[in-house]
Amino acid sequence: MAEIPGWMTAIDPSGKGGPDILVTEQRPVPKPGREQLLIRVAAAGVNRPDIAQREGAYPPPPGAPSILGLEVAGEVVALGEGAMPEMLGQPVCALVAGGGYAEYVVADAGLCLPVPNTLSMIEAAAIPETLFTVWSNVFERAYAAEGDRLLVHGGTSGIGTMAILLARIFQIETIVTVGSDEKVAAALKIGATHAINYRTQDYVSEVKRITGGNGVDVVLDMVGGDYVPRNIDCMAEDARHVSVAVLGGAKAEIPIWKIMQKRLTLTGSTLRPRSVAFKAAVADEIASVVWPHVEEGRLKPVIDTTFPLERAAEAHHRMDQDHIGKVVLVVNGKG
Repeated sequence: MAEIPGWMTAIDPSGKGGPDILVTEQRPVPKPGREQLLIRVAAAGVNRPDIAQREGAYPPPPGAPSILGLEVAGEVVALGEGAMPEMLGQPVCALVAGGGYAEYVVADAGLCLPVPNTLSMIEAAAIPETLFTVWSNVFERAYAAEGDRLLVHGGTSGIGTMAILLARIFQIETIVTVGSDEKVAAALKIGATHAINYRTQDYVSEVKRITGGNGVDVVLDMVGGDYVPRNIDCMAEDARHVSVAVLGGAKAEIPIWKIMQKRLTLTGSTLRPRSVAFKAAVADEIASVVWPHVEEGRLKPVIDTTFPLERAAEAHHRMDQDHIGKVVLVVNGKG
């Protein structure tokens, strides 16, 4: 195994601003603590929280690195005290609280999953953040199950495409909203049951038409704002609404009587600030229920574009364009 250097290249902006502040810096290689692993990063996924952090709207939680990046794939090159020796040299993907846009990152061993030969490192790096988010919200908080109908906004985003892929595996009907006819076609190709162009169609009317007036059982919403009361109009009796972002506004006026009448549940969560123990429990469930599908090649993330680490600014610019699926940074090697 190659010697671990003292310094590494990383994206660690000191202030807030636009994508152009994302330039490479030299930072000390971190050291793994108890039950942690040091990963030589092959690739790192780019996510909306990275953009919010860059803009100063989503600071890292206490103890997390200021270096951007919440998911990586790479090789384990060093072990902290208490980590299993057999992990050394293994290819893994990991959910991290920060530090992914770098040549090396420390990850808690309980938040790492093995990379099977059915995935490239680029594909593996595009999985953890969206998979943990969708699984913990759609399947755990909203307990989606076979035969349910799921409404997903942002159907061709990283989270949206992961929701489509998981719903297809677990036999859940998906209705997604997207912003163009091109994205309608892309969402259907990925596996959505129905796709609605919200720019040319009223999604509430379309959901009612598609479901014969019955509505959906689960809503995965990343918009917030005035979408929430409209989502309520789309919901069946005893349906569950889960919020994971508020890209369209942090406040909503909702009709409480409709919640009472239809016995609805409105919930939501943020993943990054949760404890390692909570995220490790999610990882354990993913390992037993979802990862066999990954290992057998039935679950692969949708990759939009890749950029080398030093072009992280371009990757963030791409996130503001009409991308479909995940944007990934290639760090060490070809991914």
